[in-house]
Amino acid sequence: MTRIMDYTLFSRYRSGSVITKPILPCAKVSSTFLKVAGFGAEPHVLPPDKLQFIYIQKGVSNMKNQAYALHFSRGLRCGVPIALGYLSVSFGFGIAAVNKGLSPLAALLISLTNLTSAGQVAGLEVIVTCGTLIEMALTQLTINLRYFLMSLSLSQKLAPTFSLPHRLLAAFGITDEVFGVAASEKGLVTPSYMYGLILLPFLGWSTGTIFGALAGNVLPDSIKYALGIAIYGMFVAIVLPPAKKDHGIQLAAGLAVVCSLLLAYVPLFSFITSGFAVILCALIASSVAALVFPIKDDKEDETT
Repeated sequence: MTRIMDYTLFSRYRSGSVITKPILPCAKVSSTFLKVAGFGAEPHVLPPDKLQFIYIQKGVSNMKNQAYALHFSRGLRCGVPIALGYLSVSFGFGIAAVNKGLSPLAALLISLTNLTSAGQVAGLEVIVTCGTLIEMALTQLTINLRYFLMSLSLSQKLAPTFSLPHRLLAAFGITDEVFGVAASEKGLVTPSYMYGLILLPFLGWSTGTIFGALAGNVLPDSIKYALGIAIYGMFVAIVLPPAKKDHGIQLAAGLAVVCSLLLAYVPLFSFITSGFAVILCALIASSVAALVFPIKDDKEDETT
């Protein structure tokens, strides 16, 4: 009986589950469990059942706090490389925002409330051209729709402790890189792990933005405009590697470039604002690529 109880406690401790109900309150507790829980008492010196139950609950609470700390620290470690990458890329966004006429504070607030590189760059163009709120909403919906799919996929790996408030907070910090790391994590993903994983990238993106925005006010124009295109270099670096292996991505990227040039330089389309231009380019390029190079289902791959 004691071994069964200890195994249950340790296995649930390792998975980060929150234990809210007593586990075998009438069974004896082994000295091993008590030592891990921080008591060091022997089973034969335990009080009667009621006090023994309190002992177990206190030990479980202690182990639960340790699990939260372990998962949070692991998330922090996994988020370090993402934060370093965001720090350099968001520096370019900060400079670009100042070049477009925004204040450093406005640039920082955008990064604090959005945390989406492509969405922020597209939104910046809408702000500069005095676009409408509907245009801004549609632009963000089109560009950031992939985060909905990422969150839906990641929801299959969430631990039972992920309540609705936890899900809402974690959804705010979902980015391409955060999703990739969380999806590759073995076992279930706990709230404390996700908060640790999101924290440093969030700080890195915001810090890089304010540093870039402040530097944009003091750097020479030649350096400032050169650094301002760094964020576009990141998008090129994201597209090129998979495009070398996937003809569908090549077609989508090429069509997006052609459509963007037509909408920008053909007088017939001069009435289309930059925000709607992004929406049209994304819809046309992705639709044509999906028709020409459809993704095969797993069942089809097995039969062929």
